[in-house]
Parts: sequence; structure tokens; C-alpha cells
Amino acid sequence: MKNWQKFASAAVIGAMALAGCSSSSSSSETTGSTAGGESTAAGDASKGSVYYLNFKPEADAAWQEMAKKYSEEKGIDVKVVTAASGNYETTLMSEMGKSGAPTLFQVNGPVGLKNWEDYAYNLYGTPVFDQLTSDDYALYIGDKADNDVAAIAYAIESYGIIVNTELLSKAGYTVDDIKSFEDLKKVADDIQSRKDELGFAAFTSAGMDGSSDWRFKTHLANMPLYFEYQDDGVADKEELAGTYLPNYRQIFDLYVTDSTTPGADLASKTADDSEREFTSGQAVFFQNGSWEYTNLIDNGMTDEQITMIPIYIGAGDEANQGLTTGTENYWVVNKEASADDIAATLEFMDWLVTSEEGTAFMADDLGLTIPFKDAKPSPNVFVQEDIKLTQDGKTPVSWNFTTMPSEEWKNGLGSALTAYAADPTDENWDKVKAAFVDNWKTEKELAQ
Repeated sequence: MKNWQKFASAAVIGAMALAGCSSSSSSSETTGSTAGGESTAAGDASKGSVYYLNFKPEADAAWQEMAKKYSEEKGIDVKVVTAASGNYETTLMSEMGKSGAPTLFQVNGPVGLKNWEDYAYNLYGTPVFDQLTSDDYALYIGDKADNDVAAIAYAIESYGIIVNTELLSKAGYTVDDIKSFEDLKKVADDIQSRKDELGFAAFTSAGMDGSSDWRFKTHLANMPLYFEYQDDGVADKEELAGTYLPNYRQIFDLYVTDSTTPGADLASKTADDSEREFTSGQAVFFQNGSWEYTNLIDNGMTDEQITMIPIYIGAGDEANQGLTTGTENYWVVNKEASADDIAATLEFMDWLVTSEEGTAFMADDLGLTIPFKDAKPSPNVFVQEDIKLTQDGKTPVSWNFTTMPSEEWKNGLGSALTAYAADPTDENWDKVKAAFVDNWKTEKELAQ
């Protein structure tokens, strides 16, 4: 990787050379798969340009608007392309093979970084690195002493079960009635048994369409991983025992049986379907994360109507369990980009995490808690709930799904879960177990 101080000088020389040329190049267009399209704002190409491949479809509109404003104010081309849900890695591979590749992209943790570390510009000592509240939010290549920083976390998020407190109250309960899986099942079963009378179900659809299945093959699957890792005192494993798969089964069963949608119909249900069911008052519970806050508010919900509770699966010390909190959101700067484009990208990143407008965008528009010194506190009620639970002594569940060996492993698990939801037999659950445990070992070996 390049050295930051040497690069800064090279960027200045490069800018001077471009200024002396009679013509300049602009950022090239992309035809990659996108969820929200792309935004390319006009600017001075001699200042370099930014191409950000965004991971979060739900944040596309906010990124497009911000990119336009930034370009108008700074005179620098900013293009944001948003990959379709579940297709980020495929889109990234496609885009990196083109001229005018992304200057800024995302990896989901150490496993994801392995595929892209050869493209990673060394961020050690850059302004955005120096703004981190802790270097624990940086991914290093080799030992920390080598000062080789390949990626930087830009968001700390929480997920759990989002609750419509108004509907819960209409059903005769409050969130104080739910402190364990046993409590959750009791409340959900009761609501579901009265759904025709109440006019709503317990859970939104556990959609297994590619836009939604990550909630269960990745985020929900984190729960049995977390408790197995806790038992063994490790942060990763080459082979799994599957100790908590019965707990995984019982929470997934609850999602399927106490739902707006029969299990046989879940294969085609999307993330939009689930969100729409929640915002329209068709269900009380909705497994999702703090990133969903803005969408809920934009769809007419209020802070007073929503909160978040932990995902209880009947394991561990549930009385002291918090939300599932961590990150899989790491920025990587493409070292193959031009010196001017790298300089423009680093300036853009620094603006996002230090300027008043940038930090307001991250906190208010994206609803993120960012691990940087000048961060603006987020108004996101889910973020505030995580803070409150932690202050009350609850232990956040860590994000261990970043150790999942591959997308192939996740997809195999998702397919098995879809088949099980449609026909919840022991035989089909055995296939889920095989996808979880056997495929884990296979994919870990392939990763080596």
C-alpha cells in the first residue's frame, strides 16, 4: 500500500500537471446493477472525483441527494451507485473490472476484506483515520505495529425486534412484559390467536426473497453463533457444534407461525413487503435494525410508536441481554484509483465525519452512530434504546456474522430455511442443520 504522506505530495504534483493540460478526463459511467440508480454530479475533473459504491439500498435516496449537494458546494464530481440488495459483492466485482472503478467501497469485516485487501489503500495516518475514537474500529493487515490499515468502520448499528408499541398496547401488553423468549412466545401466540379480532398479526412476513432473507440467514443466524462463541471463549471457529440450533429453530418457527403470511408463501416475500406490513399496522413485531428508523418515520410513524427489544432465543442470561450491536460497515479506498481521485475521496470521507453538514447527514439522514470524534448524536430512537439498555447494565450481543465464511454459506442456509418455512418438518430442519454446520466447515476450509 501507499504511504499517506508520500501520497499527499504526489497528489499535489498530479493536480499541478492536470492543471497545465489542455483537456481533462471525467469519471466514467457505470452500468452495474443498482437499486436506486446512480448520481453523477458535475464538477472540476482536475480536482479529482469520487465514486462510492453504496451497500445500503434503504439509504440510496439520501446518498444521492447528499452527493449532489456536496458536488455543487465543492466543485468535485461525486457519483453514488447503490447495489441491489443481496448483490453487493457481485456488483463490486463487476465495477472493479471496469475503467472508472469505485474509489470508495465497502467490506463487511475481516472475511470480506480478504477478497479486496490487495486493492486497499493504506488509511493509516489519514485525516479520517485520525478522527476514529478508537483504532479498534480499523481493520489492519498484519500486526497493528505494521501500521497498515485497510478499512475503517463508519457506522455502529444495532438490530433486534422493532415493536409497534401502540399495537402492543391494544393487545393488552407493554414491552415490560417481554424479557425472555418464553415471554415473547406467550405474547406473540396470544396476539396471533386473536388476529382477526385485533386486526393485526404478531410478526411481519419473514420474507425469504433476496431483498429480505439476510435478516434470517445472517442477522438471526448471528444469535446461535454468538452463544456458541461465548461458551467457548472464542471470536471465530473453524468447525461449529451447532449447540444453539434448537434455539434458532424456535425463534424462526415463531416468526413463521405467528405471522401475516403463511410459511409456504415466504419464498417470494420481500423486505418492502415486511416494512409495508409494519408501517401500515398489520403486525406488532418486525425484525430489523437501527438503519430502518428513517424509513419508518418517512412512512408516517412517530418516535412514540416504536421501540426495539432484543432478539430472545431462550439462551444465555436473557434478563441482562441487550440489542445486537456492532458493525459490518467498513470503508475501503481503492488504491488503484488515480492520485487525484484518492485525494478527493479522502477529503470526501473526512467531510462526512467532521463537518457540521456531513455529520448531520450521517446522524439525521442515515440514522447512524459513527465512531468518530466529531460525531453528532443520532436522534434515532433505536440508537437511544441501545444506549439506555447498555447504561442499565444490559450486555449487547456482538456481531459475529462477520466471521461467516462466505456468501455461498449464507445462500445455502437461506435456501434450507426457505424450504423449512414452507414445510417445517424435522427432515427439512436436518437440512438446515447441515447447511449451518457441515457447510461451515467446508467453506472455512475453502477459505484457507
